Amino acid sequence: MKKANIVTNILVCSYNELTEEQKKVIDCAKDACTRAYAPYSCFSVGAAALLANGEIIKGSNQENAAYPSGICAERTTLFYAGANYPDTPVCKLAIAAMKDGAYITEPTAPCGACRQVILETENRYSSPIEILLYGEEKVYIVSSIKELLPLSFGKENL
Repeated sequence: MKKANIVTNILVCSYNELTEEQKKVIDCAKDACTRAYAPYSCFSVGAAALLANGEIIKGSNQENAAYPSGICAERTTLFYAGANYPDTPVCKLAIAAMKDGAYITEPTAPCGACRQVILETENRYSSPIEILLYGEEKVYIVSSIKELLPLSFGKENL
């Protein structure tokens, strides 16, 4: 028997240390939080995707009393981008969240279903997506979803 170590590399910084482009995508994700429909969890999530053509697509979580009929902000955003810009890769994806009307202090990561959709989006365009996870006190920068989903399932497993 062998032991395998899996290492995740995440850059931790403040909002002020980001590039102007990174700030812009995060600001769009923060704005998208205000459009969330989250009456059950009271946890509003916004996402913004910067496409290779310069467009920024925004989405938010949309809950439903009939769980699991709702959808996360990340999937709302990426599915819209794929449906409306099918030939345009996603370069960056920012995620922000609010609780009780205030942005959370620590970054929140995408759920498992969203990680799988981000992976499929990366694979679709053969291009990594920089993921920006926003918190008021710090921002996590992840170079690819493969850092957050190292033992992933894709078409090569079928």
